[in-house]
Amino acid sequence: MQMMDSLFTSVAPKPLADRLRPKSLADFVGQEKVIGKNSYLRRMIENDSIPSIIFYGPPGTGKTTLAKVIAEMTGSIFESINAVSSGVPELRKLLASAVERQRAGIGRTIIFIDEIHRFNKAQQDVLLPYVENGTIVLIGATTENPFFEINSPLLSRMKVIRLEQLCEDEIKKVIKRALADSVNGYGAVGINITDEAIDVVANFANGDARRALNVLEQAIAMLAENSKELDINVLRLVLGNVVLQYDKNGDYHYDIISAFIKSMRGSDADAALHYLARLIESGEDVRFIARRILICASEDVGNADPKALLIANAAAQAAHFVGLPEAQIPLSQAVCYIANAPKSNSCYIGIAKAIDDVRNKNCGQVPKHLRDAHYPGAAKLGNGAGYLYPHDYFGGYVKQQYLPDALADVKYYQPKPIGEEKELLRKDK
Repeated sequence: MQMMDSLFTSVAPKPLADRLRPKSLADFVGQEKVIGKNSYLRRMIENDSIPSIIFYGPPGTGKTTLAKVIAEMTGSIFESINAVSSGVPELRKLLASAVERQRAGIGRTIIFIDEIHRFNKAQQDVLLPYVENGTIVLIGATTENPFFEINSPLLSRMKVIRLEQLCEDEIKKVIKRALADSVNGYGAVGINITDEAIDVVANFANGDARRALNVLEQAIAMLAENSKELDINVLRLVLGNVVLQYDKNGDYHYDIISAFIKSMRGSDADAALHYLARLIESGEDVRFIARRILICASEDVGNADPKALLIANAAAQAAHFVGLPEAQIPLSQAVCYIANAPKSNSCYIGIAKAIDDVRNKNCGQVPKHLRDAHYPGAAKLGNGAGYLYPHDYFGGYVKQQYLPDALADVKYYQPKPIGEEKELLRKDK
């Protein structure tokens, strides 16, 4: 491939992410559960027995690429359509061509539909008979839960395979591969990139390999003429204020998150809103922020105000639904509620103690009166004997031993006399 003289010009006509698109399963980074040696999909590919599939996962996880690799490895004819820009007429043309190929014995047709969740019911219904009779192998790609977005009759004839976000180490591997590849990447140019710059790009990508490669390509295009040094200062030209969260060797990013959580825990709504604003303005992923809020609602508020978790969960769903900039509104509502709610970490402490015991102690057997007594022969073993059914007693409560003998007197959950949790306090009788 001919290289261009200037770094301001792309080394090839196609975008970097497209040039580096994996051509085989061996080229894939991540998705070991999906395409690993003993995975379901890999076995189906190797046996040339590909079912219709829904690839479900975030952007940049390889859904389109994997569909193309499957077609290549199985010798199938690959047809692609985007559900956003195409309708039933375009779809019927592809299906008609697939029918003709089948009649002529030319080969199997894979029809790949990107963003298949955008197809309405009528469009999805068009596909059903062709999938059912094996005229086509349908591969759909979606970022939305297919169990909510795809018609049940069509979904029942397809295998749902979830692709996960790449971790930061996997994104870094993609970046380094792009810099080393002398044919499709920048290996022939000899770009020098700092570790800090790699960290910034990998973190900003948020599990999206395509996003990481796009930023890398833009950053290299921003290099001064004859310069091959890519550092944090160059990335500022591309990412602007987003880079701020990753200064100081990444400490700043985690400091802001830490301060955000501790402000909610410490009941300072003003400080919590301040750090929320800094997270949003620095480009932090909304889902990441929402997860921190959810955890705080459960860990730090808990049963002192159970509504905090409900509000945090509703805010997370709303933020995901509306996206930025409006997502800041439900997120701020949840943050303010959690900050002003009574606090109790009793549940958090309780499960931590219970897990520690399970990991480090011989906890003994389940008491006989609690064991399963519904199978033949259980009574002969004494299972269930002596069990007191709580609903037979006043208030639906009767005192009896539930923990194993070795832990009979252990207290994991200690409700605090705070907020609604004080109502959960029960005195031993």
